[in-house]
Amino acid sequence: MKKTRNLLLLMGILALAAVSTSCGESGKASSGTTAAAAASDQGGSEAQGKTEKAGEEKSSEVKTMSGADLQALEDDKDKKETALVIDVRSPEEYAEGHVKFAVNMPLDTLKDRLGELEPWKDKTLILYCNSGKKSGEAAKLLAENGFKDVINADGVKQYDYKLVKYGNITGEELMKKKDEADLIVDVREAKDYDEDHFDKAVNVSVDKLSDLDSLLPENKDALILTHCYSGNRSQKAAEYIADKGYTNVWNTLDGTKEMEYSFH
Repeated sequence: MKKTRNLLLLMGILALAAVSTSCGESGKASSGTTAAAAASDQGGSEAQGKTEKAGEEKSSEVKTMSGADLQALEDDKDKKETALVIDVRSPEEYAEGHVKFAVNMPLDTLKDRLGELEPWKDKTLILYCNSGKKSGEAAKLLAENGFKDVINADGVKQYDYKLVKYGNITGEELMKKKDEADLIVDVREAKDYDEDHFDKAVNVSVDKLSDLDSLLPENKDALILTHCYSGNRSQKAAEYIADKGYTNVWNTLDGTKEMEYSFH
């Protein structure tokens, strides 16, 4: 009887040991599975994060410029070629007076005109308005659309710029306006004018702008376009004409050294 009880006790101990071992292995397997799943989730999250970052295009940082620096750039005939200056105010404000070589692209139309600025995507664009607010918004828009070097300059109410009243246009705009123009003033050398020129063009020397007096139309609202090699001589002609009271005068920034024109 005693042997039977000992045998039953031994069998109970062995059974308990077997159950304990089984539970331990099951726990290890469960823990291993949980760790593997966690590692998989972490790896998936990291991969997704990397993919999202790779798909994002980082906007360039908008820089600032003082009015004095912008005026100095505009006064330097060589440095002004390195940047396009954009006045984002209304056409009416632009006509009342703007920075010397600035083109007008009002903020409310800028988004629809980004294609016109495509050639300047990797070049310097300088924007200004009255106070820096609108030009700041415009600069942010350009930076978000992949333009690499965007600068927000002091506005015309923040700095005493030398303002002018003739307008500035690109070479593409000259080609669009040439047929409707009342007069085109070509300020290149006579030999280049004689070789080829626009149909409505007259030729004057930048040193003898007074020769224009007898050539200008009577109508002060007549459309007058000026052009030369790089926009410098033609700017002086445009200013001369505007100072005589003409209200629709446009200087071409892109000269024949920068753009190949079809004159006819």
